[in-house]
Amino acid sequence: MSVLKSLVKDTAIYGISSMFGRFLNWLLVAVYARVLLPAEMGQMTQLYALTAVLMVFLTYGMETAFFRYVNKSEQPQRVYGTTLMMLGASSLVFALGGIASLDWLTSLFDFDTGGTSRTTAELLVGAIILITALDAFCAIPLGYLRYAQRPFRFMAVRMGFVLFTVVATLLVFYVLPQWVSLDMRIYALPIILGINLVGCLLQLVMLLPTFRFAEWHFDAGMARAMLGYGWPILLMGIVGIFSGQADKLIFPLLYDDPLVGKEQLGIYSACYKIAVVMMLFTQAFRYAYDPFVFAKAKEGGESAKRAYAEAMRYYVLFTLFIFLGVMSILDLLKHFVTPEYYAGLPVVPLVMLGMLMNGVYFNLSVWYKVTDRTKWGAYLSILGATVSLLWIVLATPYMGFMACAWAAIGSNALIMLASYFVGQRYYPVSYPLGAIAGYTALALSLWGIQELFADYVSSNEWLCLGFNLALLLIFVAVVIVKEGLYRMLPNMLGALRRKGGVRD
Repeated sequence: MSVLKSLVKDTAIYGISSMFGRFLNWLLVAVYARVLLPAEMGQMTQLYALTAVLMVFLTYGMETAFFRYVNKSEQPQRVYGTTLMMLGASSLVFALGGIASLDWLTSLFDFDTGGTSRTTAELLVGAIILITALDAFCAIPLGYLRYAQRPFRFMAVRMGFVLFTVVATLLVFYVLPQWVSLDMRIYALPIILGINLVGCLLQLVMLLPTFRFAEWHFDAGMARAMLGYGWPILLMGIVGIFSGQADKLIFPLLYDDPLVGKEQLGIYSACYKIAVVMMLFTQAFRYAYDPFVFAKAKEGGESAKRAYAEAMRYYVLFTLFIFLGVMSILDLLKHFVTPEYYAGLPVVPLVMLGMLMNGVYFNLSVWYKVTDRTKWGAYLSILGATVSLLWIVLATPYMGFMACAWAAIGSNALIMLASYFVGQRYYPVSYPLGAIAGYTALALSLWGIQELFADYVSSNEWLCLGFNLALLLIFVAVVIVKEGLYRMLPNMLGALRRKGGVRD
């Protein structure tokens, strides 16, 4: 456990900002579901999916390359400055080129369908281009805060962005209409993107103080080395993000009527967001895991491998708990969207299981990162994306948006298993497979019991909720006993007594 102390601490801190921030954004889904029609929700989802894809192009593997080289270089300030200049130049070129190509981009994805005027659609695409450019550039200053082990500063920046977005959205849609006789829902989508753009500018301003730690000297040799390290990660990222966002980009294009496609995407994406809790923990873990991996790689030997194995064990435990917890209270969570979106609820467990397996794959990726075999990440990502794309294209006519959820399951399972078996050849790690398999079987069995109880025993939501939470406690109890966590209680109580927190 001690080897994971730093990882757990940083994950918790990053998790507070990531989880709380995304939780607030998640609550905004209730606002969006009431001010946007399903087709508009689908259009917004498509726009943000495009952002996610473009972000991979614009960071071109430099975030991981930055961690690799800033840890191995004797001039970390030069690494930071060189990376900043690279990302700054590429982001500026992208922004200018994207604005010049608004007409083509708008036509490519039919953004001007469903009642959206051509001018408004181009404004939406322009906002997305600027948001993406700013986010890509800010990735490196945020990465520097992680490298410098300043998670509280990182949290302040991220929370500042989120709080501004939430407060501004609530003011515009709930407070402003009380003062002016204007139906803000008419302009809902442009307003939402406009608020996001201003929030990105605010985030950049908050990150400006980190620039003083950069050495503003462009090291061409270092840049070439970082690009050489990062290009397989870029390819891996392109394919990986396309695999993750193909459902949102490709799925609506498979319908003859673009409006129907966007409506179905809106239903799917609204329920997809219910599963975001799994994504929150996974993202928080990733923020802490890259610095942890390369720091442990310096130590080398079996101690690093044991640390990676322990990290995998506790990652799976926490994500299984999140999965079972969300499924236990799904009847409550569904009320964050309106009934017209309920048809998409069956995707929730499948989406979470896909995210869980993708997180396991991310844990396993340590083998090609520390051995500099990043090209394997590209190969595996291509494999996953191909499976996902084929599944969506072939199965959508028969399964609708459920094809997207099953595509995530199939593709992530395949690359997870492939990464494990290839990784054991180049960098063998003794992962606790027996314990992982046992806990997974337990969680899935308890979920199955929940579903059977709801289908055949009771239709009372509150009775089902109580029964589900009892099963969740069984899972927690088994983990506490099997992992010996109860042995930590005396030490925790003793620490509290020493600090005066508990009095006899």
